[in-house]
Amino acid sequence: MNPPTVLALLGAALLAGCAPKEEAAHEEIRPVRSVVAGESSGSVGATYSGQVQSRYESKLGFQASGRIVARLVEIGTHVRRGQPLMRLDPAQEALQVVAAAASVDAARSRVAQNRVDLQRTEQLLARQFASQAEVDQQRLALAESESQLRSSLAQQQLRVNQRGYTELVADRDGVVASISAESGQVVSAGQQVITLAADGEREVLVSVPESRIDELRRAKRLEVTLWARPGQRYEGSLRELAPDADSVTRTYAARIAVKRADAALVLGMTASVFVPDVEGRSAIRLPLSAIHHQDGKPMVWVVDAASARVAARPVELGSAQNDSVLIAGGLEGGETVVTAGVHMLHAGQKVKAAASAPGAQP
Repeated sequence: MNPPTVLALLGAALLAGCAPKEEAAHEEIRPVRSVVAGESSGSVGATYSGQVQSRYESKLGFQASGRIVARLVEIGTHVRRGQPLMRLDPAQEALQVVAAAASVDAARSRVAQNRVDLQRTEQLLARQFASQAEVDQQRLALAESESQLRSSLAQQQLRVNQRGYTELVADRDGVVASISAESGQVVSAGQQVITLAADGEREVLVSVPESRIDELRRAKRLEVTLWARPGQRYEGSLRELAPDADSVTRTYAARIAVKRADAALVLGMTASVFVPDVEGRSAIRLPLSAIHHQDGKPMVWVVDAASARVAARPVELGSAQNDSVLIAGGLEGGETVVTAGVHMLHAGQKVKAAASAPGAQP
């Protein structure tokens, strides 16, 4: 081998020895979705929509049947106690009063006649021209006619009262909420024709699913807001919860009493009832997709901010709502948690956040 060839081989060997080593195998970085855990003051933070109603409502109807001849109010009219609302045609009741008065006069005449008959019979008995049996019979006739007179007087008073029932009056101060009869319509006694919402206390009627009943009962405080006035907030309390579910919606009607209600709470307004605190402690809400189980225990993947590597963290689960769940223990606010792709990870794996957002707040 000639010298130039040897020198070329030696140079190639030297260059090969000085070349850097082959780079280590490429580490897989898995893209994931994550969320920054944020604490919320309450376990669920549920919100229910409802309608402002009066605490007391009167469903008014006539105590007599007849044809309506006058409607004196409109829906939304504010009325006072004793104010007339509707009138029936009084002609029939007036005739009944006249008939009752005639019956009273006839009963009085019979009583007067029986008294005269009794006096005459007693005189005849004293002169031995009548028997004691005839006197007793006249006394019984007088007692019977007096009873008939009392009955006629009671019937007369009943007819007079019945004539007064042709005018429907408000039983309390309030607002006419609905009218279900019009002039010219014939109504029966007791048929509802007007709904009167009383002044004073106000409440919100909401529908609650059966899975949320216990949470609503345990709520320490409730907040009521109005759609028309979002800046105003009122304190509320659960006043009434229906014992059974609606046959169509399968929800339970709940009435939330509004404390310190003012003129801004107009009947029929749309209101929202927010439950900010159910279990009485802070909690973190995460999507259900962030939870996976190892050996039957709930876990989440927490991303280290410095190394971008994940570590499994056992957590304590609270109440669930729709597609989220409350984390009652095991996490701190501000930690980054993987919410998608949790079943494709292993401890210490490096990840890259595909989307990150702050934790949901109530």
